[in-house]
Amino acid sequence: MAVYKDPENTILMELKSGTVVIELLPEIAPRHSERMKELARAGAYDGVVFHRVIEGFMAQTGDVEHGRDGANLRRAGTGGSDKPDLPAEFSGIPHDRGTLGAARSSNPNSANSQFFINFSDNHFLNRQYTVYGRVISGMEHVDAITRGEPPANPDKMISVKVAADA
Repeated sequence: MAVYKDPENTILMELKSGTVVIELLPEIAPRHSERMKELARAGAYDGVVFHRVIEGFMAQTGDVEHGRDGANLRRAGTGGSDKPDLPAEFSGIPHDRGTLGAARSSNPNSANSQFFINFSDNHFLNRQYTVYGRVISGMEHVDAITRGEPPANPDKMISVKVAADA
């Protein structure tokens, strides 16, 4: 078993091709980091599809309301969780390749459970979307996620856990 710098703020996301290790940034975005851990511990992300995956841009997932196992794929991306929306926690952390960003509507304070992982440096998103984590291992598994909006046969997060609990 791997040893992580801060297991309480490390997410283990199991995809079909392997494990993606995400370091959360609670010092930058404490509410978003806490929400991800809360939903991971509840098993809410397990089986949720990547409903919007754009080549050269990002892979979006986390619609725990509509995105489980693709059951409501045409509605995936329109929902969140039963938790209240989060206020924006914008920072100077750039949207570089491998960073985790909070998906939201046009309202900056509407992030809930959905997130995206950047395939490339997307600095046009800087200070407009909350960055609250970064992939520290397994980016090749993110790169292997099936593309589409939505993908015809979407990949899913098999399981999402906090490393401290694994």
